[in-house]
Amino acid sequence: MSDPSSSRRGAFIVFEGLDRCGKSTQVARLVDRLERESQKARLQKFPDRTTAIGKMIDAYLQSKAEMDDHAIHLLFSANRWECAAAIKRDLDRGITVIADRYAFSGIAFSAAKGLPFDFCLQPDRALPLPDLTLYMSLPQEEATQRSQFGEERYETVTMQQATRKQFRLVAEEVKKIHGGKKWMEVDARGTIEEVEERLKGLIGDLTDGVNGRVGELWV
Repeated sequence: MSDPSSSRRGAFIVFEGLDRCGKSTQVARLVDRLERESQKARLQKFPDRTTAIGKMIDAYLQSKAEMDDHAIHLLFSANRWECAAAIKRDLDRGITVIADRYAFSGIAFSAAKGLPFDFCLQPDRALPLPDLTLYMSLPQEEATQRSQFGEERYETVTMQQATRKQFRLVAEEVKKIHGGKKWMEVDARGTIEEVEERLKGLIGDLTDGVNGRVGELWV
């Protein structure tokens, strides 16, 4: 019997960043490119607003419902756990999973609201570990000028600035626990095509497959 740790699987790639940094556009373009190249890939959005928990989160983000900060943080985490088994299953089947946000956003936004960093981290412990997280960095002045900024609860300049600081702490934690190659910062300025080329250079041949089992986050 072959050792599953030696077989190739799909890559788990996460895009992170503040609101309106262009990550959703780049996620969609990457999935589309991989499909055109006949590679198996799929998109995973977080929060997944189609589930029962996701619908509660959606109402909160649109300011249609109020919720305690601890409770909404745990709901965001629960939403990721709802999807964890499917992510691992697809990776084992050789499908590259491209995620638009993940646990790192959950920590950064909740900690920016004043919740303890360690509390924010713990509910996601042992979730599937991304093979690469691409943090798209964009000056706040440019983000606020982009269309639709301010439509959801967290899209205020003050909140975005506080979250930016927390993302730096998240990046340090990832590098400390999982190594420096798991988190890469990307300059999100310029045209869509220019940013896409930068991302291609960082992703490299990762989408051709990864050796070994899927790791566990924060473990």
